[in-house]
Amino acid sequence: MSTDSTAYRPATRLLHAGVERTPFGETSEAMFLTSGFVYDNAEQAEATFTGDVVHYQYSRFGNPTVAALESRLADLEGAEACIATSTGMGAVSSALLAHVKAGDRVVASRALFGSCHWIVANLLPRYGVETEFVDGRDLDAWATALSRPAAAVLLESPSNPMLEILDIRAISELAHAAGALVVVDNVFATPLYQKPLELGADVVVYSCTKHIDGQGRVLGGAVLGRRDWITDTLQPFTRNTGNALSPFNAWVMLKGLETLPLRVRAMTENAAAVADHLAAAEGVTRVFYPGRADHPQYDLARSQMSDASTLVAFEVAGGKEGAFAFMNALRLIAISNNLGDARSMVTHPATTTHMKIGPEERARLGISDGAIRFSVGLEDIADLKDDLDRGLAALRSR
Repeated sequence: MSTDSTAYRPATRLLHAGVERTPFGETSEAMFLTSGFVYDNAEQAEATFTGDVVHYQYSRFGNPTVAALESRLADLEGAEACIATSTGMGAVSSALLAHVKAGDRVVASRALFGSCHWIVANLLPRYGVETEFVDGRDLDAWATALSRPAAAVLLESPSNPMLEILDIRAISELAHAAGALVVVDNVFATPLYQKPLELGADVVVYSCTKHIDGQGRVLGGAVLGRRDWITDTLQPFTRNTGNALSPFNAWVMLKGLETLPLRVRAMTENAAAVADHLAAAEGVTRVFYPGRADHPQYDLARSQMSDASTLVAFEVAGGKEGAFAFMNALRLIAISNNLGDARSMVTHPATTTHMKIGPEERARLGISDGAIRFSVGLEDIADLKDDLDRGLAALRSR
């Protein structure tokens, strides 16, 4: 933008922030599909590596298209800096591994995406990092766990898959008193509906594969936070371990950001209607949606989110067999473990995304064999309801 981006509202900034046009004056951001860059002379190359001049070196270190995405994401999030990564899990793993060392402690909410849970439960302990899980909704449990020093705290809110809402501000205060860096996975809320940095978090991570691309095309992730932490702690780790985003993927995500507010708003409207429809349906035993007054943390959701999610979690009668009968009868809504897509998708967490955490841990998280996660898309709401009714009819006819 030619003027201060803060003078504009988010939808405008998602079209214009971070644009650096080449001398050709292109309308759309240029795509720099190059592995490396050349120097005018050997002295410039040396000065680039010493940091005395600013010049692109190698696309693993930095790339103009990736930099445009990072700038725009930071602008949207209200963060000082951003590093884009190859995947969402690359963002989570890099944020933690760059920060902790052997002998440190990490405290995490139990309600995590399956791969995030694996990192805390299995990967970090291999490197001598002590880890502890708590019920993320229980502030007393957080206070007990954080009564001892900790290096980092990891949480999701809303959580995957059951949409638990965690008190980010209160948890951040407890974590900071224990010396911990607070890392929040904000995928379900999107950067439009929740600002963890404003609530006290230190680092925000995204799978850009989800709403930011939002059309099932490419993988990517992002880590956002203070400039000093990004530059001094995270950047050396991602540069030297090779967790770099493809410039092509970055360009696709820049295009996705242009329509993010329109897509997320329409998907949220559909999700609210879907949640109400399911709540009134025979064969559905529970519905979890932060926008409904019957959500267990409804008041907390209203206090820290500007709107509800595009995700709905619900439970059907009949356990796994009931869930499978429902899902297999769907004709419009796809069975897929992705989410945040323009197309509606359902998944059965107990046999997909959260299978490897085991039945005991799933029970602690309220993920029953009848639980289904529904990522609501942009289809006509009447068609979505018809397809849901088709699945419900198959469930009841078992």
